[in-house]
Amino acid sequence: MIPEYLIRAVLASVMVSVLLGMLSPLINTKGLAFLTHALFHALLFGAVLGMILGLLLENFSLVMLTALIVTVAVVLTIAQLERMGFSPDSAVGIVASFVAGLTVLGFGVLYRVMAGRPYFPLSQSIVSYLTGEIFLITLNDLMVLVLGGALLFFVMLSLYRDFLYLSFDPEGVESYGGNARAYLTVLYVLVGTAGALIVQTVGLITLQVVAVLPGAIALMVSSDVRKVLGVSLLLTLAVQLSSVVLAYFTDIPPSGLATIILGVIYGALLFRG
Repeated sequence: MIPEYLIRAVLASVMVSVLLGMLSPLINTKGLAFLTHALFHALLFGAVLGMILGLLLENFSLVMLTALIVTVAVVLTIAQLERMGFSPDSAVGIVASFVAGLTVLGFGVLYRVMAGRPYFPLSQSIVSYLTGEIFLITLNDLMVLVLGGALLFFVMLSLYRDFLYLSFDPEGVESYGGNARAYLTVLYVLVGTAGALIVQTVGLITLQVVAVLPGAIALMVSSDVRKVLGVSLLLTLAVQLSSVVLAYFTDIPPSGLATIILGVIYGALLFRG
């Protein structure tokens, strides 16, 4: 008899694989790896703020919603700074530095609130948010992930060709009447929203690695767009599922296993080349 929590973990892994498998090539071709660094700070600040609100309002479900709102606000701010003429790296650096300061301040406030409202599961949730605990995902969490992931999937599917054109020829998009900055803003929001949806299963510490490496590996294997997308999807799915199975038998966090597997594959391809 397969445990119910393992079934939920496998289903969550499939949805995470679809989202990351599709986004990772875009992150690499558009040069958004540094953006995922800003997402780290945004998601952490959003989680801390959500935990503070959850304690004060006695509603712990506010954590994911707050993290999502904060992350989308951060990526929209980065997009706006780019519209104002800042380079992508400068825009990300400015916003990430500001959010990092807010995160430190938020932790100070969180500790004070926790001292007055002891809530042990919150301490566990902070650790699981950082490392990812896919085996602890509840049915409600899975429903949110599947429904939200399906929405993001169809949005990406409808705009994927435009995103590819944007990655390789933004001037061409403008010449054909497209709004390159609008597409870029939508892509930023998709990356931020996907990060907020999957961070509890993947883990904040390893999110940047699993978001970047599948696409990077796929681009090392092939230059054909369809093959790159196929390799990214299959690789992400294989790594996510194998890490869940290995974690089930070894009690090692699956997010750490997934990161190690991807790192080994990437290193092997580098040395082979």
